[in-house]
Amino acid sequence: MDSQELVQHFAEQSHPDELEQFDRASLEELVAKHETPFMVLDLEEVDYQYKSLQAALPGVKLFYALKSLSHPELIKRLKGLGCHFDLATIGEVELVESLGIKGDQCIHTHPIKKDKEIKRALEFGCKRFVVDNFEEMKKFYKYAGQVELIIRVSFRSKQAVVDLSRKFGCSLEELPVLVEMAQSNGIEVVGLSFHVGSQSLSPATQVNAIRSSVAAMKVMNNVKWKFLDIGGSFPVSYQEEVTPIEEFCAPVMEALSELPEHIEVFAEPGRFISAPSMIEVVSVVGKAKRGSRTWYYLDDGVYGGFSGQMFDHASYPIAPLKPFDPLGEFYPSVLAGPTCDSIDVVAEDIELPELEVGDILIGKQMGAYTIASATEFNYYPKPKIVVVEDIFDPTTEAL
Repeated sequence: MDSQELVQHFAEQSHPDELEQFDRASLEELVAKHETPFMVLDLEEVDYQYKSLQAALPGVKLFYALKSLSHPELIKRLKGLGCHFDLATIGEVELVESLGIKGDQCIHTHPIKKDKEIKRALEFGCKRFVVDNFEEMKKFYKYAGQVELIIRVSFRSKQAVVDLSRKFGCSLEELPVLVEMAQSNGIEVVGLSFHVGSQSLSPATQVNAIRSSVAAMKVMNNVKWKFLDIGGSFPVSYQEEVTPIEEFCAPVMEALSELPEHIEVFAEPGRFISAPSMIEVVSVVGKAKRGSRTWYYLDDGVYGGFSGQMFDHASYPIAPLKPFDPLGEFYPSVLAGPTCDSIDVVAEDIELPELEVGDILIGKQMGAYTIASATEFNYYPKPKIVVVEDIFDPTTEAL
């Protein structure tokens, strides 16, 4: 084996440091101040993600999807950046209202609503609503003249980890009938929307959806179209790399160039902004040798901050806080949560250096659909959230 082959061999056998872009000293200070488990929300990373997406989608108005992570400090930070907000419930309406956000800065995107939810949104000043079926359209008859409706169309995507067009969206064939139904009852239809799915690994379906929407708008020229809402789907890297956001959005922007100039474009990012903005800090509280693998029991698991593994199909990078030799000994291991339920397993067949009770591990990319869906099963409390300005090492580029 020559020297080049030897270098390649060691590179393949080594274990990269998942925490190399973080300032370990800052993390150690946080561990000294706060009892695990806790999550760390980095507001500078919120800035970075928002500005990166806005740069990749120039001219597109971003409506942050609150459901992914609705921490007040994150919302206030986005408000200061000029972001708008995507609402779906009365609770979300009341949250943004309490933070000084106005109704005309929001859009209500849940296709299925109770009448009281429509009333509350209108009281707040939000008059743009999404519908996708005939029964839902009927709910708006009595609000004619008060609302602007955006009709959601279904475009299924095999490239999306979470298929959101399975549950919502009308077919293109139903669209003209829904528009006629609205217009005959004095209701203004102003736009189309779609959501090809969360964590889409390719922009292809989104591009096709844009072009199909443009074609539908041109055919239905009896409507004064104002908006096209292209949803979310913008991916982030978990265990594997994804297409950089500027490359992902390039064909999307090319397709949007086919829209008439007067039509405003909305997008509904959630995960892209929130996921990289938060990490979780957990401790090893137990250790057992079971067969050929060492089981490490953590003080949080899939019923808590790691709930996205169950509901969001996410697999989070997780690594020890203490530095390790990437060429040193690693062992087959299992990371399990603290509850008495056997499905509470965070990672199986993960290779780790030898850990001890009390050691700290860090989960990355844990802002989206984690604490938002966490429970208190077994009466374990949800992890608290610590808000900071920057936990990244200034000598490395934030991912």
